Amino acid sequence: MKVISYKSELLEEVSILKKNQKVTGFVPTMGALHQGHISLIKCCNKECDYTIVSIFVNPTQFNDPNDYKKYPRILDTDLELLKKVKVDILFTPTLEEMYPEQDNRDFDLGELDKVMEGAHRPGHFRGVCLIVSKLFEMVQPTKAYFGEKDFQQVAVIKHLTRLMNYPVEIIPCPIIRENDGLAMSSRNMLLTKDHRQNAPLIAKTLFEATEKSKTQSVQETKDWVVRTINDNPFLQVEYFEIVDETSLKAISNWDNTSNKRGCIAVFAGNVRLIDNIRFN
Repeated sequence: MKVISYKSELLEEVSILKKNQKVTGFVPTMGALHQGHISLIKCCNKECDYTIVSIFVNPTQFNDPNDYKKYPRILDTDLELLKKVKVDILFTPTLEEMYPEQDNRDFDLGELDKVMEGAHRPGHFRGVCLIVSKLFEMVQPTKAYFGEKDFQQVAVIKHLTRLMNYPVEIIPCPIIRENDGLAMSSRNMLLTKDHRQNAPLIAKTLFEATEKSKTQSVQETKDWVVRTINDNPFLQVEYFEIVDETSLKAISNWDNTSNKRGCIAVFAGNVRLIDNIRFN
């Protein structure tokens, strides 16, 4: 694994890959790696000749400066984990390398950034688009891999790829869960013991909701999910929406669309957790 911190050096490597017509896979991360990230890398390895991973905690996608400050940064641990899988290049740029000057670009995301995460984290998806566009232009991957835990983010990045005409195939990969059902997240390590013990209720409730939906209306199902989680003193729902998977528009009737996704954000103390599940 070659560790690179400078854009110029990365571009040299990418130029060689392009010349040799290698199928390049890319897994962008913010570090604090876990088995969810590793699953993306393994998927990349199966489909590509060459695997590039990036670690960069991107400040422009944090609407809360405190959230940015406390986001876990454990590069030494990440490096040890990456040694156990095939990674050809690890790109670890500094803030100055990625943002040598202020980037004022904006992106027309339609309604995709107006709902759920977009509504509760203003500017978040603009920040995601800023960093992903920069990374795509540097890495020039054939395929890029993203976890479905960030379901709305995947929809936004697919839209960005079309908007900017990037020749990149976006590959969504399934949510990886802990043994107790909690969706793997770098934020999980910030949970207190009590909050970690109670956080699996989020996934348990979502899975049960798919059964409830067979006999309940959309609104009844939504109300049941919120009530069930909020009844736990360690958890507080920020939002729960059942949406069309493509447009992300909320549905009011199970017959509105064939592809339905329930998306949730929950505060476990000061730690904000997201998850989602498909409704058949």
